[in-house]
Amino acid sequence: MRSFVIAVAVAACWCSSCGSREQAPAAAAPPAASGSTTPGTPPAATSPNGKPRIVVLGDSLTAGLGLSADEAYPHLLQQRLNDEGLRFEVVNAGVSGDTSAGGLSRLDWALDGDVRVLIVALGGNDALRGLPVQELTHNLSEIIRRAQARQIAVVLAGMEAPPNYGRDYALAFHRVYPALAKEYHVPLVPFLLQGVGGIDRLNQRDGIHPTAEGARILATNVWTILKPIVEPHGS
Repeated sequence: MRSFVIAVAVAACWCSSCGSREQAPAAAAPPAASGSTTPGTPPAATSPNGKPRIVVLGDSLTAGLGLSADEAYPHLLQQRLNDEGLRFEVVNAGVSGDTSAGGLSRLDWALDGDVRVLIVALGGNDALRGLPVQELTHNLSEIIRRAQARQIAVVLAGMEAPPNYGRDYALAFHRVYPALAKEYHVPLVPFLLQGVGGIDRLNQRDGIHPTAEGARILATNVWTILKPIVEPHGS
């Protein structure tokens, strides 16, 4: 409970200075492999360098809204992999404004090719819009289930709801991620924005999206969980 209270306090801070919610794009752009020279270019079914893929399915936090492509945390994960000599290609499948339902709707083409790991980083927009927790649970469950049916390892990145919709909603939202991690036996990043949310210097002027420095912390949050998964298989 103490960790929940802290997380919600942080979530309140990172949402409080946002005057408007993220707007969903008219059409979702296909995911681009990290290092792709043309943003939005669909990845080939087989990576040209023959590397297996790690797909990061998320929203604007993953897409790197307000940052250059090489500052977004999926690109920083690619750098970590390269530095460790782990032969994977990271695909940034982040779409600004996406909810968990949006992520589910584009899952099949996000998992195109030789995908070995799926990082699911969705739910922030569900929280900002006050969407039912039951829908979040269903959508994330389907994403995890479908990925596991393809023998793809899943990492779940947690998110917290702001207090706008009341304590009961925030608590129910908080419980979704650890419950799903336990049910499907997947590793959990407890809170994607841990160490960044609510800290002015680590966020852009909207108070929601990390700066380049903040994105480096997000990368570390994910890398801590991802590294033990890929280390035995990627060299």
